[in-house]
Amino acid sequence: MKSTTLPLFKQTPRLIIRPLELHDYENWSQAFSSMRPPQSAWDETNWVLSELTKAKFKEKIKKELHLRVTDSAYEFAVFRKDDGILIGHISIDLIRRGFHQSGHLGYRIFNNFWGEGYATEACAAVLKFAFKELKLHRLEAFIEPDNKPSLKVAKKIKLRKEGLSLRRVFYRKKWIDLIAFAATCEDFGIKYKFPQKKK
Repeated sequence: MKSTTLPLFKQTPRLIIRPLELHDYENWSQAFSSMRPPQSAWDETNWVLSELTKAKFKEKIKKELHLRVTDSAYEFAVFRKDDGILIGHISIDLIRRGFHQSGHLGYRIFNNFWGEGYATEACAAVLKFAFKELKLHRLEAFIEPDNKPSLKVAKKIKLRKEGLSLRRVFYRKKWIDLIAFAATCEDFGIKYKFPQKKK
């Protein structure tokens, strides 16, 4: 499924969700260099200037386009509608077709925009995109047990808690347990039909 066949521009009451474009460079650079100090163990710090060059940005856009065209992952930037500021990013990656038809949901809102419900609003929109446009059957998310804000988002967008996945990822120099969440299209009243193979 090629990106050119998909409507990649999404709007919610407060947000615009779309892939990054070349004209977003200043916005992107500002966003990744103006965060508050990390507010939790899961928070992100400002990037070093060497990672925020225009060349790196162009490389990022090229990589994201390749992932879309190959139906491997879909990366979206999250912009605030009223002022156009980049406030976070959200992705559907680890896409598996065939018998699986599944993907993984990842999201981050920069810490200077926490507490406004932006993550819930963006994730709900991308969840619909995954089922209606990408034709995925299942979407998963894995969250650390102590990450209460992310757990709250998963609950609000109606992901189903499926259990504890022990030693799921190696992070911060140790193996981390994650809680597995998931939803299938049927949870949202969408009957699944396998994509027909081209003759």
